[in-house]
Amino acid sequence: MGAKLEIELNRPEYLKFSQKALALLAVLFGAMTIFAGFRVLAGTNPGYVVFLPLLIYNTVMGFVYVGVGAISWRNLDLGKMGAFAIFMLNFIVLATIYIAYTPGGEVAIDSLRAMTLRTVVWLAIFSGLWWLSRRKIDTTHHA
Repeated sequence: MGAKLEIELNRPEYLKFSQKALALLAVLFGAMTIFAGFRVLAGTNPGYVVFLPLLIYNTVMGFVYVGVGAISWRNLDLGKMGAFAIFMLNFIVLATIYIAYTPGGEVAIDSLRAMTLRTVVWLAIFSGLWWLSRRKIDTTHHA
């Protein structure tokens, strides 16, 4: 345990900052997702057909985003695993609604775009955390 703490204390500041920035992005993105989901669930018209299962999934996932962001703030490895799981779940949902999409059907093109954005954001967060974890390994071998 002491060696792990020493490694953490010796990490360059830009790596610590980057980890915190990615964690904050995850938390803010989650908070925005929760806010948007609850607004629509409360009756606000988003201007397109709402596919209720997707709305519920995204709203629930907003809480997961916040949780993984909080984990990422303190634990790079767990955060990386959580971000990968979110990316994969979002990718599977995106693929599913893409297959189900037909113009004028239950899934709006806006839903596809929003799910694509969510998937890309989580790919970026995962990629950033993965890169940071690789840098952590590099710095431990060169310290």
